Amino acid sequence: MKHRAAYVAFDRFPSSKGSAVHIAQMADELFAHHGGGLLGVIGGGDLPRYQREGAREIARFDEQIPNLIDRAEAFSGWVAAHLEPHWESLEVCHVRDPWSALPAVADGRRHKVVYEVNGLPSVEMSHTWPWAAPKTLGKIRELERYCLERSDAVVVPSRVIGRAVRDRGVPEGRIHLVPNGADVRDMPVRPADAPAHYIVYVGALQPWQGLDVLMRAFARLADLADLRLVICASVPERRAKPVRRLAERLGVAERIDWRFTLPHHEVAAWLAHAEVSLAPLTGCARNLDQGCAPLKVIESMAAGVPVVASDLPAVRELMADGEHGRLVPADRPAELARAVRILLEYPEEAAAMGRRGREHIEESLTWARSRARLAEVYRTIARVR
Repeated sequence: MKHRAAYVAFDRFPSSKGSAVHIAQMADELFAHHGGGLLGVIGGGDLPRYQREGAREIARFDEQIPNLIDRAEAFSGWVAAHLEPHWESLEVCHVRDPWSALPAVADGRRHKVVYEVNGLPSVEMSHTWPWAAPKTLGKIRELERYCLERSDAVVVPSRVIGRAVRDRGVPEGRIHLVPNGADVRDMPVRPADAPAHYIVYVGALQPWQGLDVLMRAFARLADLADLRLVICASVPERRAKPVRRLAERLGVAERIDWRFTLPHHEVAAWLAHAEVSLAPLTGCARNLDQGCAPLKVIESMAAGVPVVASDLPAVRELMADGEHGRLVPADRPAELARAVRILLEYPEEAAAMGRRGREHIEESLTWARSRARLAEVYRTIARVR
């Protein structure tokens, strides 16, 4: 089958991470627009290397290469090999990272390239892999610049990320804002093992997510004896060891309930029945200079739950302090704990914030609206010769 469209991402799919939710929505829109296509992603585990769903073909890269850079380079070669059979029929290739983009922007192409920037590896790797050499990060930054320059459109989920892309030389007219979204649904059934009173954190456990700040804030709520913290981690249990050790040192480990790699619908149930949802993002370069687009904030509001989040520019694009929850200074456990305590002490006002957050998502940030914006990007580049 010769495909007209391809969506390629250096991400495992499907998975319990927010990136997988995003990929599913964006790829669905691309393939709906072009009558199917090729989805190239990371696999492994029990995921099949190939599968076909009607006019959609899914190919998964599953080579076990320990070194991240080596694995990324191998993935880039794998992408080139998988795009080659469709080189003449391909009209649009949608990519999420420089490893996917490099083969897509090769000379002699007839197709258009949409580069979706949810993060910049040259920035993120300095936090994920602090031992990465500055020379290596410089090469990755140059690769990003090269791929961005040669793309026909650049899609960003927040204005903050848009500014970071513009600072890398991308003209304003080629940058398109397509925010993350959420589906507003009926109240799901309460999880059978849910505590009577709990606050919740949903997502990954990288340092920039601020789990250390959350642990210290929760320790300041020790007088609320019946309050528990539920952490729905999108990563396997072994990745939680540093956070769990910190919780033990702070004396809060026995008050935390962990749930790992839950399906998305189960996470939605934990969110919907929480009293407060937390997004304690740190004030690091990854969240400030590059920016972020925290799906956990949007999904919490869609569930009708008040949010306590770090007061960062990217978060202020999604929610308003005092209207949908509370924004607090980043990296300040005492302020985070105080905001949670106030919401718990005034449940009626907290519930009103949750309702306003849900209405805000329904009016402005649904996946349907985001997909409509993406469809317009495809129409725009199709009109340009």
